[in-house]
Amino acid sequence: MKKIQFKIIVLIAITMLLNACDSVKRVAQNQHLLTKNTITINGESVTNDTISSLFYQKPNSRLPIPFTTIPLKLYIYNSARPNIDSVLNARFYSNPKKMARKSKLLSRKQLDKYLDSKKSFNSWLKRTGEAPVIIDTALTNKSLVRIENYYKTNGWFNATADYKINKGDDKKATIDYTIQTKNAYKFDTVASHIKSPVVEKIYNQFKDQSLIKSGSQYRINNVYNEADRIVELMRDNGVYHFSQDYIEFEGDTIFGTNKMNIETIIENRLIREEDVSRREPFKIFKVKDVNIYTNSSFKNRNQSTNDTTYYDGYNIYSIGKLKYKPRALTNSVFITPNTVFKDKNRPLTSRKISDLRTFKYPNITYVENPDTTLTANIFLTPLKKFELEFSAEALQSNIQTIGFSINPSLLIRNVFNAAETLEISGFTSIGSSKDASNIKDQFFDINEIGANLKLTIPRLFSPFNTEKIIPKYMFPSTRLTVATSSQTNIGLDKQTFTGSFNYRWYPNNTITNKLDLFNIQFVKNLNTANYFNVYDNSFDSLNEIAQTSGFINSSQNLGIPTQANNFLDQVASGSYNTILSNDDIDTVNAINERKQRLTEDNLIFATSFSFTKDRRDNLGDEDFSIFKSRLELAGNFFSLTSKVLGLQKNANGKYEMFNVAYSQYAKVELDYIKHWSLGYKNVLAFRTFFGIAIPYGNSTNIPFSKSFFAGGANDNRAWSAYNLGPGSLETSNEFNEANLKIAISAEQRFNLFGPLNGAIFVDTGNIWNVFDDIEQDEATLSGFDSLKDIAVGSGFGLRYDFNFFVLRGDIGFKTYDPSYPIGNRWFNDYNFANAVYNIGINYPF
Repeated sequence: MKKIQFKIIVLIAITMLLNACDSVKRVAQNQHLLTKNTITINGESVTNDTISSLFYQKPNSRLPIPFTTIPLKLYIYNSARPNIDSVLNARFYSNPKKMARKSKLLSRKQLDKYLDSKKSFNSWLKRTGEAPVIIDTALTNKSLVRIENYYKTNGWFNATADYKINKGDDKKATIDYTIQTKNAYKFDTVASHIKSPVVEKIYNQFKDQSLIKSGSQYRINNVYNEADRIVELMRDNGVYHFSQDYIEFEGDTIFGTNKMNIETIIENRLIREEDVSRREPFKIFKVKDVNIYTNSSFKNRNQSTNDTTYYDGYNIYSIGKLKYKPRALTNSVFITPNTVFKDKNRPLTSRKISDLRTFKYPNITYVENPDTTLTANIFLTPLKKFELEFSAEALQSNIQTIGFSINPSLLIRNVFNAAETLEISGFTSIGSSKDASNIKDQFFDINEIGANLKLTIPRLFSPFNTEKIIPKYMFPSTRLTVATSSQTNIGLDKQTFTGSFNYRWYPNNTITNKLDLFNIQFVKNLNTANYFNVYDNSFDSLNEIAQTSGFINSSQNLGIPTQANNFLDQVASGSYNTILSNDDIDTVNAINERKQRLTEDNLIFATSFSFTKDRRDNLGDEDFSIFKSRLELAGNFFSLTSKVLGLQKNANGKYEMFNVAYSQYAKVELDYIKHWSLGYKNVLAFRTFFGIAIPYGNSTNIPFSKSFFAGGANDNRAWSAYNLGPGSLETSNEFNEANLKIAISAEQRFNLFGPLNGAIFVDTGNIWNVFDDIEQDEATLSGFDSLKDIAVGSGFGLRYDFNFFVLRGDIGFKTYDPSYPIGNRWFNDYNFANAVYNIGINYPF
């Protein structure tokens, strides 16, 4: 408790010291530093980010940390000298004695560089900091004009704004803005006057979608958006020549009321011919012909097409023999022959063709024909059929002193002449083990090799017609992946094989659906005898119990693997239990259960469906939400096959396929992320996650690769990865995992200066075992009472924004640690010595 009180006192002292800095150091005698803007709307004091953003002058930015009002950037700026050149000249160049003294230590060239460095640092302080915001009445009056214009463009035509400057004797001042909105104007009569019959017909057909409705408040943005809606509506219904220039809105206020009438006026088409212009009613255009040119590169500009294919109404032209199946091309084109012109089909076609990864971005043009029809020309430029990439890296990890890897990959486009892409990649690596103790062993004793094949088909590959269920505007695709790898002297040494067949489609701009029709994973452990050399924490616990119980001499260690396995077997069979305490028996059995689970081979045959709803408008959006959900079912196909074939269960009561007991489980994951923009590059980010995997049928637990873990740079940052939980269990296992997880995190992000940002965060959550064969009470979720074991971590971090990625460093402190006894869980290890330091790329959520 004394340590906590000391830390609080130090924190308060530092805060008071920073607040004591002279914020008006660079403010002239007749000037005042703006410290606060207040807003009063219709007699009520409010905090309104929309109105605040209209001010031409805002107070210097402050660190958004609770209980502090530190204008850090202002202090940085104030620490710079405003007249650094004259100061340096007076101190050095105009001081012969000082120059002579410095010249004994530095040459004139070195001295000049030294002084230049001081100037550069002074300039950096100015650039990084913020100059004091000095109240300027001219800018304040401009703010009033902007505020009144904002209200008038949103229906408050009679709104007025005023301000009052409150000046203090300390060269600081605040500005009070007072706004009277009065009553807002609403639409009364909404009418239209449209001269072209075809335009009027389309307008009336979709009139209920209008953004201007009787009784709604006048807002200028709704008027602008209505104009955009009308243009989009007309051009997607055949009115080829329509544009916003033909739309006009006339409004008329009703005297003595807060109502106004508005009329939408749409003129006929304006046609200019030489010096004469005339107006004619708009006409509906149809697309008559669609021409696809497959070799429109610059080098082929003077060559003529010599291969013409007519398919499903499309004309396909090629220089030389056509290299693409016609259906693959037409399936990517949304512009359909002999249909009404729809402007939205052009960007859809461009996106679909670009997604093929076979052509460059297409050029699409329309040519007007004399008979009120259009000819669409689509010019495609093929990319090279083969693309070879090669990468190499040097690496270091907790199992190797140094390692090297190479990763070649080959991309083959249009592999089956239907715009499919095949990616063949491989990797190989060698490394030197940190545990290599025999000097006769080769230096590079670690190696890994693997290969991966990925075939992408730009449509749903299915024997059934899926166009009505998942039409092509959802950009469906199919991906078939096969991969294998082999590891030697890495952990237990493994051979893995994975294969998947999945569909992906996008119902709209925010939703992504993915269906893994099947995903098969086979993992074979080649060196299970090495288990206790890898998981040495488990071995240390087992060895200590063996020594204290007399199984081995206290000066000896268990032999690996024979003696260690023999000890486990004797405890499991009960032949040695009379010597051990109940706690020791539980510990040994837990070690044995974990060893069996991590050394067994895995066979997983799963089907899953993922749904993602991402409301981000773009990568720079700071106010959005993301919801992800995933359902995975494994083992059901093998279970049905085993019963149909009449297979017999093994000694453990499990069916086997390919001599491996297959896994059977159901897994659900729910992930929700929400960001709120607080203005001034200040964002509050929130994330909640829930996941559960329930074994059944052929399984009593979840494979390690499918279980959940807690801790790490993107989870609870006060614990390192795999180091938290399960539950309140205090374990020394290297990798702690379970089959249920709850996580909730909140983080406030703010700008410090330039590309450097800061953050404060709170992470909560834990993992538990549930509905499986784990019997330890501390690790099992037994009900709502177990939620008291949710761990809490808090901390702060820095982020440096490189534009294309963010380098992140976080320091997490264990705030509430469930591994301690109840009543003594808060702030036990809340210090830098026990903090966890995380480095990551981009934000955690």
